[in-house]
Amino acid sequence: MPASIDHRKQAKSLGDSAVVKGYLIAYNVSQMLGWIILMFMIVCHIYREGNVTLLYKEVEQVLLIFQTAAVLEIVHSSLGLVKSNPILTTFQVFSRVFLLWGVVWSVPQVQTEVYVFYFLIAWTITEIIRYSFYFFSLLGGVPYTLKWCRYTLFIALYPVGVMGEVMTIYSALPYVKASGLYSLFLPNPANMSFNYFYYLWFILFSYIPVFPQLYGHMLSQRRKVICGGQHAKQE
Repeated sequence: MPASIDHRKQAKSLGDSAVVKGYLIAYNVSQMLGWIILMFMIVCHIYREGNVTLLYKEVEQVLLIFQTAAVLEIVHSSLGLVKSNPILTTFQVFSRVFLLWGVVWSVPQVQTEVYVFYFLIAWTITEIIRYSFYFFSLLGGVPYTLKWCRYTLFIALYPVGVMGEVMTIYSALPYVKASGLYSLFLPNPANMSFNYFYYLWFILFSYIPVFPQLYGHMLSQRRKVICGGQHAKQE
């Protein structure tokens, strides 16, 4: 028991360190600028092309860089540098990184689907707001407008993003089944099998219990922060 108490104290001191604070400010500013650039690219593409068919290929490199960089947030929460729940953070970050690399990047046939645009625009707006919120939180004060956006716009953005994610994975299923992508079939030297097609189905079904819980948690946070007038905490 004493060891765990010492660990919590150490985590708190790390989170209060000026060096750590400087690092977190730099990280959040970098991510905020990255997603702002992504939004600019999205708007320019739609204005120029009038459709979203080839949008993913245009923004792919920037998207992969900044979304994959979010893996650092798992480290931040695990070390106690921020107050986020490590398990919840891991799930949220993994689900996005997996979707990008394991589905969209790996199955080029789905890259022109409109569903990719759905989660892409939802992610981009959400992340610009989220990283701006964290940045101002680290400086000591969040403008109310930004706080309101952080705890209100998700009501529409989260379902749109989830729909885009689910439909993108669903659209990839026929191609994954036909190609045997990332699957391991018997017989083989490892004497084990893995079917990526069924794994994607597992991921799809996992949205059923997880989405309501996360959405309910976010609604609860909104009631505390906006309706209750309490200060927001980094989730």
